[in-house]
Amino acid sequence: MNDTPQPSPAPGPEPAAAAGPAAAPAPIAEPAAAPEAAPAAVRPGEPAGASVLGSIQSLCVTVAIAVFVITFVLQAFQIPSESMENTLLTGDYLLVDKVHYASGGAWGHILPYRQIERGDIIVFRYPVHPSQHFVKRVIGLPGDRIRMVNGRVFVNEQPLSEAYVIHRSHDHDPYRDDFPSDPYATGSVEAKWWLQMHKLVQRGELLVPAGHYFVLGDNRDQSLDSRYWGFVPRQNIIGRPLIIYWSFRRPEGESPMADDTLSRFAYMLTHLFQFTRWDRTFRIVR
Repeated sequence: MNDTPQPSPAPGPEPAAAAGPAAAPAPIAEPAAAPEAAPAAVRPGEPAGASVLGSIQSLCVTVAIAVFVITFVLQAFQIPSESMENTLLTGDYLLVDKVHYASGGAWGHILPYRQIERGDIIVFRYPVHPSQHFVKRVIGLPGDRIRMVNGRVFVNEQPLSEAYVIHRSHDHDPYRDDFPSDPYATGSVEAKWWLQMHKLVQRGELLVPAGHYFVLGDNRDQSLDSRYWGFVPRQNIIGRPLIIYWSFRRPEGESPMADDTLSRFAYMLTHLFQFTRWDRTFRIVR
């Protein structure tokens, strides 16, 4: 999903002039040899499986830390579609920062919490099917008025500058490109959203309600986004993509990456070096 000039080091105090002949460096003292440790005696009555129990305890601690990190700090996601190209590509593997948008509270002065801003890329639970996760860019904040004219986005009657957007379709779709002014819906529009949307349109602009966000894909002509299913509730937002830790390109016509996890893993393993996008590895998402 910046080259900062480095300040010159502040000049330090001038070294003091030697009062006499330079002193020779102090010799490094060799540590005395430690006495040979006697073999540890086995305590009588100590269980034979004590070491096994210790290993299990260490494993449980490791698992607990991993669960904590996945639940509260970072989580890995894969990009399965082209809706965010060219910012995020199909086959990108992301680490998502789950702390960034957390409610600050008393920790807000210490941890890097901040509010969601227009232009942020977010990962969220799909409102129609919350078990699915989507990634889109925030266009409308609560209280904003949204409309599109020939694919150009206007927020509060001002055109939005979007250098990240790509348009690949040469056909004009009135619903997609002139949202929300077209009175006819396409087959991809959720029926519930179609009814709700018209209650929120004022003078040809869509009003974003409190506690909700309007999101679009960067690949504007090939994105299933807020135009088709509605707003993202604040509680559905998981976090923001932080870094692409790996990116895998699957060429068309090659052995398909089946839904079977084992087959997909075997395919990726055998084509690891050939189809890895090395230039995208460890790239910061912006």
